[in-house]
Amino acid sequence: MQSASARRRCKKGDSELELSAEEMRKKQDIGVSRGGKNTKIHAAVDGLGNPVRLLFTGGEVSDCKIAVPLLKGFELAGTAVLGDKAYGTVEILTYIRSNGGTVVIPPKSNTVDPWECDFYHYKERHLVECFFNKLKHFRRIATRYDKLSSMFQAFVFLASIMIWLK
Repeated sequence: MQSASARRRCKKGDSELELSAEEMRKKQDIGVSRGGKNTKIHAAVDGLGNPVRLLFTGGEVSDCKIAVPLLKGFELAGTAVLGDKAYGTVEILTYIRSNGGTVVIPPKSNTVDPWECDFYHYKERHLVECFFNKLKHFRRIATRYDKLSSMFQAFVFLASIMIWLK
C-alpha cells in the first residue's frame, strides 16, 4: 500500500487512474545512466538529414531495444538502413532483412559471425549526427530545462520543424 503523497489521481472519464511516483517518473522519460539523469532522443532521418520519426526514452534504455519500434511503419523494401555498431543485433538485422531493406550496420568487434558492411555507404550516417548537432543548437533541448516530458517533446518537435524549414 502506498502513501497518499506517493499517489496522484487523474480523472479519465468516469474511471480513476492511480499512478505511483515510480510510474510518474518513468512517464517523464528521465533515466539514470553514468552521466546522471537524462533523456534519450531516438531519431530516424531521411536522405537529407531531416527527421521523420522521433522516440523518447529514459537514459538507461539501450539503443538496440528501441530500434525496431522506431523502424516500424516505414517501407524498408529497396532502402538502406544505416546505424552504428550499437544497432548490430540479430533482432534488428532480421527485421530489416525480412522487410526487404539493406543493412549498412558494421558488426561489433566481438561478434561471433560478422557480416559485410558497405563502408562507402556507411559514411552517409553523418546525416543523423548532423541532425542531433542542429538540435543541440536549441539550448532548451541541450540542457532539458523542461520538467515534464510532454513539454520537452513538444519543444523537440518544434525544433525539428524549424530544422525542416531551414
